[in-house]
Amino acid sequence: MQPLLPEGWNRPKGYANGVAAKGRHVFVAGMIGWDAQERFPSDDFGAQVRQALANVVAVLKAGGAEPQHITRMTWYVVDKREYLAALPEVGRAFRDLIGHYDIAMTAVQVVALMEDRARVEIEVSAVVPD
Repeated sequence: MQPLLPEGWNRPKGYANGVAAKGRHVFVAGMIGWDAQERFPSDDFGAQVRQALANVVAVLKAGGAEPQHITRMTWYVVDKREYLAALPEVGRAFRDLIGHYDIAMTAVQVVALMEDRARVEIEVSAVVPD
């Protein structure tokens, strides 16, 4: 995997502008902050992020991939202020479960998610090298 940084651009903080990779693709649907039995352990934003990321890692593992294979990640949040207020906790969860920031990432505020208690949904693409 190769992070892409156009010449003369500042290096982004916490993500990559783009990523080039070659190999087998693994796609993870939007994961929310509920557990394997579809129960929400918490309504706290940071706790839901940690659970959603743990769910991402579990699905990656089922597909023969690991967090270092993630190339693209999209976050859907219902409240950008809630997201920004939780950044320290979000960062800890991200470092603990994903570990690297060389991922093309997008974060979008949405009106609602399909599950009423969900505060965040995270979708991932990964490439396992040949």
